[in-house]
Amino acid sequence: MIQAIGLTSNPRKELPPAVDDVSFEAHAGRVTALLGAPGAGKTTALGLMLELQRGRGVTHFRGRPLHRIPHPSHEVGVLLGDVPGHPARTVRGHLRMLSAAAGVPVRRADEVLEAVGLVSLRDERLGTLSRGMDRRLGLACALLPDPHTLVLDEPARGLSIGESRWLYGMLRTYAAQGGTVLCTTADPKEAARIADRVVTLERGRLVADQEAADFSRTRLRPRVAVRSPHAARLSSLLAQEARAAQRSVEVAREGGNRLRVYGSTCADVGEIAFRHGIVVHQLADEVGDMGPGAGAPEPPAADGDAAGHPADGSRQDPAAPSRQARPAAPPHPGAPAGEGSPAPGEAAAEETGPASERRSRRRARTRDADAALPPPISVRPASRPLRPLRYEIRRATGVGTVFLVGAVVLAVSALTAVLLARVGHTPQPRLLAAWPAEFPLPPAALGAGLLGALAFGDEFRHPALAADRGTVPRRLGLLTAKLLVSSALALVLAVLTVGCDAELLYLVYGREVVAVPADWLPLSAGWLGLVMGCACAGVLAAGVFRSTTAGLAVVVAVPLLVVPLVHKMTEGTPARTPALLSSRLRDGLPLRWPFGGEHHLEAALRLIAQPVGGALALSLAALLCAYLCTGLRSRVR
Repeated sequence: MIQAIGLTSNPRKELPPAVDDVSFEAHAGRVTALLGAPGAGKTTALGLMLELQRGRGVTHFRGRPLHRIPHPSHEVGVLLGDVPGHPARTVRGHLRMLSAAAGVPVRRADEVLEAVGLVSLRDERLGTLSRGMDRRLGLACALLPDPHTLVLDEPARGLSIGESRWLYGMLRTYAAQGGTVLCTTADPKEAARIADRVVTLERGRLVADQEAADFSRTRLRPRVAVRSPHAARLSSLLAQEARAAQRSVEVAREGGNRLRVYGSTCADVGEIAFRHGIVVHQLADEVGDMGPGAGAPEPPAADGDAAGHPADGSRQDPAAPSRQARPAAPPHPGAPAGEGSPAPGEAAAEETGPASERRSRRRARTRDADAALPPPISVRPASRPLRPLRYEIRRATGVGTVFLVGAVVLAVSALTAVLLARVGHTPQPRLLAAWPAEFPLPPAALGAGLLGALAFGDEFRHPALAADRGTVPRRLGLLTAKLLVSSALALVLAVLTVGCDAELLYLVYGREVVAVPADWLPLSAGWLGLVMGCACAGVLAAGVFRSTTAGLAVVVAVPLLVVPLVHKMTEGTPARTPALLSSRLRDGLPLRWPFGGEHHLEAALRLIAQPVGGALALSLAALLCAYLCTGLRSRVR
């Protein structure tokens, strides 16, 4: 179950908080609707519950706050807005990527695709999905780790009648299996139909917390829809009868031959019309809106409301049952006895309604029952960073961005190398790296920094992936996986750049331009270290500043800002020159380093002692400390 206690958002300048001291409960095995007009604070309340927004209050999911749950995605499935993801990624690839992040088997992606009816669209791109298919994919992402709780923000917004019926049938089936469902809606009639309990918000405050039956009786106003060619005469007769019987009856003319009668019943109105010989073309019970946002015009619907009833009741049968009745949960094979049985009001309606009406209700329940949930899974988290590494590989290779950036870098590097060789006066190492002296970084280093900055993408707007529900996850295993994959991509890019430049220079200018230098080993180490360092700097900067642009800007700022700073700090001749590290290690240790390790260490320190190497090492250390500090700060909060 969910227990929300004292949810209060931070005040907005001089305005009151969007949510002020809201407390409620959502029990397991039931659907709870959070009802409110637009701007009432529903989305803010969900953000506070999921720790996506700052404020006061606490929310317990089965007795524990979200930051105390080791694997939040296994406890809470979330659908907030559109599905976060790269628009060029395929549906199946997106779910396989999330499967690796959640630590569930890959076959789980195919199971949820079949459950939500997206098997035929598994190779479609996310950017080409319609609104209804996007909602289905969002529900599939929420169901992927087999959570106990579903939290959804207006899941049926923008959907058609059939898609809304399917979605709520799936949620009823989920609740029938013992899960907890909390969803928001702005339509009081929809809340009365789909939910077992309705929590009403108005201007950020809790105004009602009721069972659905009580909500329908107290917050929805029943009325009788009448259509007659003698509407004016019938209206006056109804008012006279109400005054004579001392009853409170209100008759509202809606233009033409339509009436809305509040405080009466179909039987009373029909009897009055029969006694006075008035022809009635329509006589049906309806439900008027008395919830939040009452009086606001409803958008017209050509086919009716989300429950399949006509929007204005003009085609209802006179003996049709009251629309206060709420559809029960669709039956489920594993549900206990009583699950999926109709509500009391609906049972009475079926007993008194015509046989055709009862058959149509049974067919509707059968269609909803067809929305079967995927089978449960037993999650066995693997040792880190195995599954984060698998996730990162699928994230990087799932779209063509990596290959596009690599192709652009190779083309620019080859063209730059040919132009530098034609102009002349460029050292051979810079010629092979396509690094003009006027440029702060070579194209390969900039491309590696861009790939690193892209590592933190839109997928992490999904709260279930983050260990602390932030925009960027602070899980060290996932950070390690991102650094490893970005470094591997940078290594491949650096080798391909030098190889393509050398081959093109050989074809254009001959062998003498691509002769192997004598000190090729330290030069190669410095080149690989520069490109891989830029990739790691892009990863860390994008994680700290939560922006791809900021990550790339930090990579460019290393040679432009940090290198001159290092120059100023080290300029001038020092008064004392320290001895070489290799000689001190050789003299200070009784045992010699195996395989000449002191020479390799000395070469690495010489690379770091260079201006660009020192600036890059200093920047990486600062970014790593900032990343760790922001992660610890979020954990303390």
